[in-house]
Amino acid sequence: MRADRLVSLVLLLRQHGRLSASALADRLEVSRRTVLRDVEALSAAGVPVYAERGRHGGFALLPGFRTELTGLNHDEALALLIAGARRGARSFGLGSALASALLKVLDALPESQRATAAGAAQRLLIDPETDLLARRVAAEDEEVPEAVVAQVRRAVFAGHRLRIHYEAVGRSPQWRTVDPLGLVTVREQGYLLATRDGEDRTYRLSRILAAEELPEPARRPDRVDLDRTWRERSTRFRTGGEQVAVLLRLTPDRREELARTALVLGPEETEPDGRLRLEATFQDPRHAEWALWQLAPHAEALSPQWLRASLHTRAAAIATRYESPP
Repeated sequence: MRADRLVSLVLLLRQHGRLSASALADRLEVSRRTVLRDVEALSAAGVPVYAERGRHGGFALLPGFRTELTGLNHDEALALLIAGARRGARSFGLGSALASALLKVLDALPESQRATAAGAAQRLLIDPETDLLARRVAAEDEEVPEAVVAQVRRAVFAGHRLRIHYEAVGRSPQWRTVDPLGLVTVREQGYLLATRDGEDRTYRLSRILAAEELPEPARRPDRVDLDRTWRERSTRFRTGGEQVAVLLRLTPDRREELARTALVLGPEETEPDGRLRLEATFQDPRHAEWALWQLAPHAEALSPQWLRASLHTRAAAIATRYESPP
């Protein structure tokens, strides 16, 4: 890890010309003392880094210290920078690795290509956070801990079984052992495709609380078509089971919260009081009741009637419980 940090320090100085110890510490997420030790190590290794004193001082490299990557043309470099603008790598815990890799690629380009490629990349926006109607694109609020996703990645790549502590919607977390097939990211949400006791299973990475790569090999085929597997599972998920369609009213500021838990959101319209009227599909009756209860009092189920009755019964019980002092 220190070797990677030293390389990143050199590349930061190459990109910015001069940076203070505090600025380097912030970018590298280490202490100022660590930065000073790293600078000493680079100097001892022959890297021409020097310190400039004064109010606007800092560390810099001697001019001309560089190596150039000559195998990339302008369009190839631009394609890499655009790929790096996509947020999917963050779902797999690779966001910092991708940023570091792109920094190395950009830095190693010849001078004539570096400025034009970086400038062109600024003219392209990939996967913005809002759509054309200024509606925020639904995404996971919680990022997956790096230690967890690292264990998942290693098990997937090594072909080992995986033990995960998983919290399904509306249920208590449970440990389970699975055979991982691959990883998928959809709109910044990462998923683990796996089998459990021979049955297909799909787990959202943000709901894996802990993970442990096991030494025994996974029971899985040598080759897998993830694209086809994902399409097949998505189709079964949308069309199978006891899915429940709920017509509801919702305050607009809670739409994202609903989008994160519902399977599908239908067309919506704005009522005179400003609330949204739309249909949401849930995995089963328990999922529907749990989701609407979490949104109370910002959501009102209009149908089906059994859901209204169930929510009324639960609310009445809570009101009775707190009606008198303890």
